[in-house]
Amino acid sequence: MNKIAIVVAVSMLLAACASGPKSTVSDEKSPASSTSAAVTGAPSQAEIEAQKMAAELQALQKESIYFDFDQYAVKSAFHEAAKHEADWMRAHKNDTVTLEGNTDERGSPEYNLALGSKRAHAVHQALATLGVPSARIKDVSLGEEKPRASCDEEKCWQENRRVDFIHKLN
Repeated sequence: MNKIAIVVAVSMLLAACASGPKSTVSDEKSPASSTSAAVTGAPSQAEIEAQKMAAELQALQKESIYFDFDQYAVKSAFHEAAKHEADWMRAHKNDTVTLEGNTDERGSPEYNLALGSKRAHAVHQALATLGVPSARIKDVSLGEEKPRASCDEEKCWQENRRVDFIHKLN
């Protein structure tokens, strides 16, 4: 739902940038008016920046930090992903992130909610250590409720033991 809201917001921003007051130009063709017409077809700098930001945000939303079975420590293999997220947030002071802690379906619902919370908190601590203010980070545990893969095999369980990043530009 947040991803849709971000895409809609960026689309609205692009539409707002694209539309503007229509100028009245005489029917005479002058070098200046033909140059102006050629420039009008090109995207503005604001549109380019908005598209770039939307693409970066979309890539960030796809990143996840994965965990071993019954663990909640951020492995060194995922420090670069945490750094990438923190770099974005330090550069965009109006960004907040919700960290969604997930688990595989093994374990009781209560246990999985607690484990998901510990995973989200571990990533929260990693981001805070990298300079992101804790006030801009929210932890949520989804436990086993949002699986990315569904099968009774290790490959699926690995995919479901993760923390997802949900960014929101304010």
